[in-house]
Amino acid sequence: MCSVTKEQVYDAISTVIDPEVGFNLVEMGLIYDVLLDDDCNAKVVMTLSTKACPLHQMITQWVEEAASRVEGIGKVEVEVVWEPAWNISMANDNVKKALNFM
Repeated sequence: MCSVTKEQVYDAISTVIDPEVGFNLVEMGLIYDVLLDDDCNAKVVMTLSTKACPLHQMITQWVEEAASRVEGIGKVEVEVVWEPAWNISMANDNVKKALNFM
């Protein structure tokens, strides 16, 4: 049985900042799910704010590296999906307020 929790992985990923807006990926609502198997391998399902994101490769690498730092984690896979498409309503209130969407 895996001793790593989704919350631990989300906490680790929250250290990854989107350099364009200055908020972390979790509060931006870009991390859709973290799936953990019995061997503590993780699959992070995420999106980016736009398909044309010039930092696509770097951001996914940062997410993989951050999740890999969780004690007890096995392999980490990052899957970028485009459905559902991200929009500002998926961000937390702190982000919406800072970007004047509240």
